[in-house]
Amino acid sequence: MLRRSWLLSAGGLVALPWSMSAGGGSADADVTEARVRDALAAIDQQVPQWLARTGVPGASVSVVFRGETVHARGYGVRRVGQAAAVDADTVFQLASVSKPVGATVMAVCMPGGAHALAGRLVDWNTPIDQLLPDFALAYPSPADNARLTLGDLYAHRSGLPDHAGDVLEDMGYTRSQILQRLRLVALKPYGSYDYTNFGLTAAAQAMAQAQGIDWESLSQHALYEPLGMRRTSSRFADFAAQDNRAWGHVVAGISWDSYGAMPARYVVQEPPRRPDAQSPAGGVSSSAADMAQWMKLVLAGGVWQGKPLASAAALQAAMTARPGGKYGYGFNVGADPRGHASVSHSGAFLMGAATSVVLWPQAQLGITVLTNAPPRGLAEAIALRLGELAWGDVAVGQSSTDWLASMQAAMHDLYKPEGRLAGEQPPAQPEAAPPLADCTGRYVNDYFGTAQVTVGQGGLLLTIGPAAVSYPLRHWSGRVFVFSPGGESAAPQSLSTVEFADGAMRIERYAEDLSHGLFTRAAAAS
Repeated sequence: MLRRSWLLSAGGLVALPWSMSAGGGSADADVTEARVRDALAAIDQQVPQWLARTGVPGASVSVVFRGETVHARGYGVRRVGQAAAVDADTVFQLASVSKPVGATVMAVCMPGGAHALAGRLVDWNTPIDQLLPDFALAYPSPADNARLTLGDLYAHRSGLPDHAGDVLEDMGYTRSQILQRLRLVALKPYGSYDYTNFGLTAAAQAMAQAQGIDWESLSQHALYEPLGMRRTSSRFADFAAQDNRAWGHVVAGISWDSYGAMPARYVVQEPPRRPDAQSPAGGVSSSAADMAQWMKLVLAGGVWQGKPLASAAALQAAMTARPGGKYGYGFNVGADPRGHASVSHSGAFLMGAATSVVLWPQAQLGITVLTNAPPRGLAEAIALRLGELAWGDVAVGQSSTDWLASMQAAMHDLYKPEGRLAGEQPPAQPEAAPPLADCTGRYVNDYFGTAQVTVGQGGLLLTIGPAAVSYPLRHWSGRVFVFSPGGESAAPQSLSTVEFADGAMRIERYAEDLSHGLFTRAAAAS
């Protein structure tokens, strides 16, 4: 889910990059019913224009104000080439907007919440090893694992590096297998911020285990059912079974250099993104109408229909930035570009989704935007346009920041190819390749598992992971080969080197573990 540190994932994104824009809302700005009404009329006209401008097939938008759903509408189509229209009940994959939703599930299960454990204190400060004793990281001291809390993991401050574990998901490893293998990842300093889907997933898994239930069922019973979110689920199978769902789309023939060209031509992503392994971080699917229910709960401080559902203290802690940062527990925290206090999150799959939610608690205002294409800045632009109009920073009809262009530019590097040889041409006179038979065999790495190198019709073939993902290897020069990685965590046109030497191979793409991508050749079976 998007291996880009400033915006992150998608598979996605961490949160809106407000810091790139100047703040400074009007001193006399205020959110009034009249301004919200005018803002809704304006975005109702704006969204179809921006869909046409980007080529994104469809979007759905909901807005809540002072405890009421004041807007819930779909735009465009669920799938290119078909007439079925998006409406407020069309179900989209949320990608990383799953994180604040999941943080709310956690708050429901903490003291003061409707699903708090009787006789047992479990909150953001609970060490994970008390709930999930098999989970551990490669800290220099066992004491570090003993102090690692649910909050540390939800705030991305465990020391796990950026998007650790995502490549394992691309290979077909299960959630439990990935969480076990995280102990083999080279860590950054404890408490430093690096966005990780599976670090957060570990904390959610620990809460589910404490509750004696799987995370998907816990989310359903603790949050979705009480709020009447009937179209919302944390299981991909439920999303796939929806008749009224948005299909994921990708840009046909995209290149990093031409990414800014609009509109783009989209095709259906096949196979679709299946984020079950990281469900707490990116696996929720929902509709704009259902998300309005969730926004009401959060803006009401965890109160639903006059009774506390989520712990007010735990929810407030989730929406409070950790010291020295702009991230709480599953929420981005800080002023929007116009200077108004907000909490927010964006989500994206390179394999076909981009979403955004922004809440302005002081104004009791919130917006959710769901789209069925990779991030183009559209979801964030719609949210920012609504916000500036509702706050009165810009009058309807007056010139405004071109939020779509601004967000588009900010997201440009999401599509930058990775790999030291990406974009390079092979040498005109490469060194001779070694005999292919010398490279074949079974190779092992404690973190990534087994890789098989065989000779096929076109040369060497690398096969790796439980899903037996296969990549043709192209000779570059000497003992260096290259392949084009796939999956959610690989930007288009990325290129990874594979170097064979001394009975081992080193794969550039897989350098996140303690062995830095080194696979050793296993002895042949006797």
